[in-house]
Amino acid sequence: MQEHFAINVCPGPILPIPQISDFFPRFHDFPIAPPPPREKKILGEDGEYHGERDEEKERERREENGGDRELGDSDDETYLGTLEFTLHFDQENNCLHCTIQKAKGLKAMDSNGLADPYVKLHLLPGASKANKLRTKTLKNTLNPVWNETLVYHGITAADMTTKTLRLCVCDMDRLGRNEFIGEVRVALKKLREGENKKYNMGLERITQNKESNHQVVEQGGPVAEEERGRILVSLCYVAEKSTLCVGIIRCAHLAAMDSNGYSDPFVKIVLQPDMGKKSKYKTTVKKKTLNPEFNEEFFYEVPKDQLAKKTLEISVWDYDLGMSNDFIGGVELGINAKGEKLKHWFECLKFGGKKVEYWHALTQQGAPSSD
Repeated sequence: MQEHFAINVCPGPILPIPQISDFFPRFHDFPIAPPPPREKKILGEDGEYHGERDEEKERERREENGGDRELGDSDDETYLGTLEFTLHFDQENNCLHCTIQKAKGLKAMDSNGLADPYVKLHLLPGASKANKLRTKTLKNTLNPVWNETLVYHGITAADMTTKTLRLCVCDMDRLGRNEFIGEVRVALKKLREGENKKYNMGLERITQNKESNHQVVEQGGPVAEEERGRILVSLCYVAEKSTLCVGIIRCAHLAAMDSNGYSDPFVKIVLQPDMGKKSKYKTTVKKKTLNPEFNEEFFYEVPKDQLAKKTLEISVWDYDLGMSNDFIGGVELGINAKGEKLKHWFECLKFGGKKVEYWHALTQQGAPSSD
């Protein structure tokens, strides 16, 4: 019987169909065993054709490796993208510089297959509103490039041993709530003073834990001081003019006093014993912020021998129109102070004509009466 051939038109190499006599052994002159089943050839990742058994082995290998896929595979929900950033701790100025460079391969969040990403930073533990910083929003991209530096002021060497920096990548949504894409966390104790350390980390969906945002301190620890915020003060005594110059530079991580999660802070300073109106000053009010920058100076004409017996009361307030202002926290500098506050006062008297700057923690003790 004449043999017949046909062509397999399925994708892949052109393969001839076996002879009809292979399927009908009775047409052979002698009995013959049926041919073994053909393996379906599949194009592999290396560009070569492999059989079904090779494909099964490859599938088993991937399962053993946790189902790894190439970065950017949209079907893999576990891949959220990567974030590149640099951290630098300036101990001399008590600043933590966070430079957000770029992100790659972010997960698409919008219907157009893109996202409107931004990065927000939190210092943990601590009140999120008080230490939240964020970058600008970049539209319609999965590979944003920010090259933006955000600065935390009032960060001490002690903070670096206990704090963790949380960086969240989110998608801006004007019509609804902003969507969370992923986050990374860095323990600041691994960052050395003066070092520019670069990071390139994969984003993760870390389970949100409300307790993680609150500071856990042993009994007797400075919980109130940490929650109220800090203030940067400069002191300088000019002997030639018998004048004390008090500089209110900035505050950081203030407690939120308003329903919107912010405050409208201003600072009052009083030199005690009270010398009347000449001993009281106020800064301007900074609206809706927990990290205000004042850069204002005030002057007291007082002899040096009397200054040694004086106490400088500094208090931070939240301004409320038509209502009593809310006390946020305060600090007292003088001969009766302790620790860093006493050291600051002594250095002011010792180094005449030189500005001495110190960060001080605000406390709720000794709140003066509101205006």
